[in-house]
Amino acid sequence: MRARWLLSACVCFVKRGNTEGKDALSVDRFYITTPIYYVNGPPHLGHAYTTVVADALTRFARLEGKDAFFLTGTDEHGEKIAQSAQSKGIAPQKWVDDVSAQFRKLWPELHIEPDDFIRTTEERHIRVVQAILQKVFESGDIYYGEYGGNYCVGCERFLDDDELVDGKCPDHGVAPRFVNEANYFFRMSGYQDWLISHIQENPEFIRPERYRNEILAFLRKPLKDLCISRPKNRLSWGIELPFDSKFVTYVWFDALVNYVSALGWPDGERFAKYWPVAEHITAKDIIKPHGIYWPCMLKAAGIPVYRHLSVHGFWRGADGRKMSKSLGNSVDPAEMAQRYGADVFRYALLREMPYGQDANIGEEIIATRQNSDLANDLGNLISRTLKLVFRSFGGVVPRVSETRVEDTALRDQWIGALTVVREAWHELRMSQGIETVIDCIRATNRYFDQMKPWELAKRGDTERLATVLVSALDSIRIASVLLTPVMPERMAELRRQLGLTSSPSLEEAERWDGFAEGHRLAEGQSLFPRVDLEEVRTRELHRREAATQSGTGDKPEPAPVESAAPVTIEEFRRVDLRVGTIISAEPVPGARKLLRLQVDIGEAAPRQLVAGLAEQFEPAHLLGRQVVVVANLEPAIIRGIESQGMILAADDQGRLALLGPAAAMPNGARIR
Repeated sequence: MRARWLLSACVCFVKRGNTEGKDALSVDRFYITTPIYYVNGPPHLGHAYTTVVADALTRFARLEGKDAFFLTGTDEHGEKIAQSAQSKGIAPQKWVDDVSAQFRKLWPELHIEPDDFIRTTEERHIRVVQAILQKVFESGDIYYGEYGGNYCVGCERFLDDDELVDGKCPDHGVAPRFVNEANYFFRMSGYQDWLISHIQENPEFIRPERYRNEILAFLRKPLKDLCISRPKNRLSWGIELPFDSKFVTYVWFDALVNYVSALGWPDGERFAKYWPVAEHITAKDIIKPHGIYWPCMLKAAGIPVYRHLSVHGFWRGADGRKMSKSLGNSVDPAEMAQRYGADVFRYALLREMPYGQDANIGEEIIATRQNSDLANDLGNLISRTLKLVFRSFGGVVPRVSETRVEDTALRDQWIGALTVVREAWHELRMSQGIETVIDCIRATNRYFDQMKPWELAKRGDTERLATVLVSALDSIRIASVLLTPVMPERMAELRRQLGLTSSPSLEEAERWDGFAEGHRLAEGQSLFPRVDLEEVRTRELHRREAATQSGTGDKPEPAPVESAAPVTIEEFRRVDLRVGTIISAEPVPGARKLLRLQVDIGEAAPRQLVAGLAEQFEPAHLLGRQVVVVANLEPAIIRGIESQGMILAADDQGRLALLGPAAAMPNGARIR
């Protein structure tokens, strides 16, 4: 019998975490929010991504056994909404009811399951907003005054002169109008020094680092007091100030409060339980309200500030340009979920965007992920493993009587990967966490190919066959746990085919030898059918052509491409390109960008390579990954280390993607 391997140290770490530690997910409770979405239009890809991230993080927290709560909702007051409703000839309430319903309809289509959905027009929210306003007013931090300035309706705030670009709002491209009126102001300037100190003393308060630095840059200039009201004679659609019925609340002072109003501040059970571990997820375009206004508001109201604000980048089209219907490069989340299934769409979003950075997405990218990662790698492993178990053992898990070094190596890779995956999710490196799982799946496919279980079955070596198949089954089982936050429905079906009835948990994933002898599997359909990429490319081409012909936007200019001098076929054949597997990776001392790699390219000894990958890849995430190596490159000495070849990578404005075979290949296989 095989020993059961447990990651007991990691389990203990989770249980012993506290609310002051570095890890966002190191406590026994978890509370996460999306930004509250403004209902001046239907949900788009940005909304979908943020909400998928929050949903996936919630699911991962529950895999760890945590008491998790996930909040989203809609922001329904303000001038833009009043104007949109007026343009349609309907009442503002009717407008917000209709658009909010579109958000609530989309989330189940993406397998998003919030624990609460709050609307800022709900009485429970209005009551808390007015209570906080009254409290801050009574403390002396709200005062009445006159102000004249450049007001942008799109931003719904006054803009300083140094914020304008050519006299226009940088976000909306429209010249603001000058407004001079009496209003109420929040004495935000009084909290500037406190906020700077808090950010500096808590470096994980705003993350990633680039956005923390952005907020600190804002705070280098004097922080102005915030206008928090609008006179009713100009705008009536809003929450009335409790201390002056002639005014309504500024939309941001209203909207941000949802994060505590949904929990029943001040004395709700949810507030006491979840607010101490609050996590906010938001896009980079609204970092200022969340990173400056909101913590100052909380401090003024005597409410502890949230633990983390985690900021993500923007999606670009597959062509690298800003997403636009006029360019034909936009992605409709409902359409993609219907065409590929919600789980595949979720997988592509979480896999493609390194959290905090901008990333490209398009239908071909989604389809390619389905074909490569899911069909070729995971789907292929599932299919051939289960077929052989049914063919050789009648769908029943056989007894394992022996293990060899190859089996324990596979086990060790999976068990070791759990720590990497856990840390990746804790640090919002979901893309890298998923990549680690896929690397293990590819390693299992290589193990399968090397062990040749079909030949073992043919010659009747059932003992060895049992070990190989059960090792593959254990690999698939662990993958079904680690990919549940990403693809909850497909992984539920996979677990049904594996005959697993219990809810997935990291505790289960920490066990090797997770199948008892005699355990029965269940038959099922392929989870990840391949997609015809030519059809996808044709559809994307037609979409771009239709956008150009519609006249809704400028015809896109082709991006300039610098071509190298042509080479002959004989010159090309001189380049020896081989498939290799990275077996070790470590930083080069004193070099910020360099890693020293050992790569098996099918020779007697692995090749030593020095590669500039350290800024974008953790060494542990590279282990077991198949890459393409230039094997006959003249050796070079880099930082005193001999580099015996080169790894190929695609470079998109500094963002690297390693090149490798779409399916597992033997080390040393030639690229032709």
